[in-house]
This record gives sequence, C-alpha cells and structure tokens, in this order.
Amino acid sequence: MIALAGLDLTDRLVVCVGAGSVAEKRIARLRAAGARVRLVAPVATAGLTALAGAGDIEWHERAFEPRDLDDAWFCHTATGSASVDASVVAAAEARRVWCVNAGHGGRGTARLAAETTSGDVMVGVVSTAGADPRRTVAVRDAIAQRLAEGALPLRRRRRPLVGSVALVGGGPGPIDLMTVRARALLAEADVVVHDRLGPTGVLAELGDDVELIDVGKRPQHHPVPQEEINALIVDRAAKGLRVVRLKGGDPFVYGRGGEEVLACREAGIPVEVVPGISSSIAVPSAAGIPVTHRGVAGTLHVVNGQETPSEATLAALRDDSATVVALMGVSALPRFVAAARAAGAPADRPVAFVENGHTPAQRTIRTTLATAIQDADIHRLANPAVLVFGEVARPDLLLPAVEPAAAAASAGARGEGIG
Repeated sequence: MIALAGLDLTDRLVVCVGAGSVAEKRIARLRAAGARVRLVAPVATAGLTALAGAGDIEWHERAFEPRDLDDAWFCHTATGSASVDASVVAAAEARRVWCVNAGHGGRGTARLAAETTSGDVMVGVVSTAGADPRRTVAVRDAIAQRLAEGALPLRRRRRPLVGSVALVGGGPGPIDLMTVRARALLAEADVVVHDRLGPTGVLAELGDDVELIDVGKRPQHHPVPQEEINALIVDRAAKGLRVVRLKGGDPFVYGRGGEEVLACREAGIPVEVVPGISSSIAVPSAAGIPVTHRGVAGTLHVVNGQETPSEATLAALRDDSATVVALMGVSALPRFVAAARAAGAPADRPVAFVENGHTPAQRTIRTTLATAIQDADIHRLANPAVLVFGEVARPDLLLPAVEPAAAAASAGARGEGIG
C-alpha cells in the first residue's frame, strides 16, 4: 500500500543518479523544496552541467557507487538502465533511504507526487497501482483548476496565534475578472471586509460561517470612517483570523490601501496586497475607449475628481496627446470643467462619461468640454461613473463616424447618451 506523506527536504542531502531530461526536471523540484543535491552520472544535460559549474549542485562525474548515498536523506534514480536503477534502489533500501525510481516500469520505495499549491496548502496526487504520470498530472490539473476558482474548502480549522490581512483588488465588478490569487484568498478567508462597489456577487459563494462586514462608502456618506476600518481589520487578524479586505478596482488606486498596510504593520499583522484591474482602465475599456492609442494619446493621467485639479492635471487636459481619467468626480464635475477651461483646455476636447461600467446598466455619454456640464445634467449622470477627457474619447476613434440622426437612434438602442 502507498501512504502519501509530506517531506521537509530543506537543507537535506538528496542524491540523484542519472542526469537526463527527467532528472533535470526532478532536480528543479527538489532544489525548489530547499534540498542539497548530489548528482551522480558520467554525463549530464547542459542545464545540469551549468548548475554544477555554478556550484548549485554537487556532481560526481562517474557511475553510481553505493557510498554515494552516505549521509543522504532521499534518493532519485533515472539512468535509463533498468539494472542500474534497480541497484540504486537496493543500495538505498539497505541504508533505509527512501528512493524514487523514475525508470520505465521500475519499482522504488517512494514516489514524487504530482503537486499543486494554493497559498500554504499543497496537494499531491499519486497512483496506488503503479506509476501513471499522465493520469496523476491530469487529476492534479483538475484539482488546481478548482483551487484557482476558489471552489474548494481552503479555510484553516486550527486558528494560529496571529492571523493575516490580504488587501484584495476585486477589479471593476464581474467575478470572472478577479485574479486567481483573489479567488483563492477568499476561499481561505474567515472574515471579509468589503466595499459597496466591486465584485460583491462573489460574497454569495462564501460559507455561512464567514463573517461579512460591509464598510462601503457612498457619495457624502461614509458610515464607517477609515480609522475604524483600519482598527477592524487589525482586531480580527489579532484574534488569529484570516481577513480579506475586498475592494473594487485596485487597492492602491484611490483605495486607501496604503493606510491599511501601515495600520497592519504598526500592529505587527502580516499583510499582503493583491492587485486588481483598476476601473480607471477597465471601465473606459468596457465602453470601447482605449486610454492610450498610438498616434492619439501616449500619456495617461489618473486623478481624484473630487480634488481641485493640480497644475499637472491642467497641463494634461491642455495636452492633445494625453488622456485624463477622473474617478469619483461626478459631484465636482462643474468645478473640474471650469478649472480646465480657465487653464486653456480647448472647448472641443472630447469627453466621455461611463456610468455603471461592467454592469447591465452601463451607459456612455459622449460630449465635449464645452457641453460636458450641460450633458451631464440632461442625462442625469450619477455615480458610479468614470470621466474620460481626451482625444481617445472621440466617438469615431475605433468606430466609423455616423450621421447625427443615426447616432441618436443607435444610442437609444444601447441606452447611451449622446452629447
């Protein structure tokens, strides 16, 4: 019978007999696990020769001798000769050293599992009825896919003394635009502290015993101040819980992620940041607006639309080859536009408002700097919306220009406002 076990090979001596392509792949795995490798073979692949030349592995350039196993913790043989592999297995067994025989049809006292990892969980697959690498790899890949989808129960059942915090960027909203790392961390989470925007639909997939805390902000309404959010995630992690701070977009793009990192570090809480697709790029993209386009715009300037435009922002608004994307800027649009016009930005500068990006309610309002405020009022522009200023916002940039009547009819069919 086969018993699956995990071995800690950190700084342990592993002897590898044979230096072909199979051995090269296995040695890479063993070195990644922290093992010290002694290679025994008359000839070796170019890759293994280079490792030996660099001093990364020890190479005995000759045939195997039983004394090569002295002080070894583990052994691997793949010489291409069934008789040599068998002699290595026998010598290892006599010394009570576990030995993997990767030779065709050979038997050893150990096997290397087909492995996959998710966070601090490693899953290994072996066959109990003889080596069958293609089968075990296929099973391993299927498990890896489920782990990547966050579909397997990865939550810890034994609580550590100190938990952890992951600031996860959820992207613009659709669950399938989240990163693999984000899904895996959510599957491990004990607590999810989430915003109003972003992929909130993923919360329904979590277990009933996962604590969900809504700290979402709305315009002019911040029910949970940032200082309380910082204290909240630190408190839960200090109790040994795994906390995911789920945000829309990217944690470091107007997500106050830096403040939360500082709070965790000051409290001695392990913290990591998982990037997400920023709405400054994803939402214009959903409307067919490239934030850069060769020959049109080579500079992207992302700003907080609630703040008074800086000199750098005003310069970008005047620059024909720059794109300015303003986030959270609906309420301050009149002030923003007035500052741009006063600074000399051209009245006919194309502007696009993309409202409710990546949702069924998405719509795009096309206008210019001269009529932006009027069109926002006519079409009752509302949050959440991303504001795009620049030549990339031209309606005909990627699509042919159409007559005004045809454009109006098309916009009505798409739920789009035309300025």
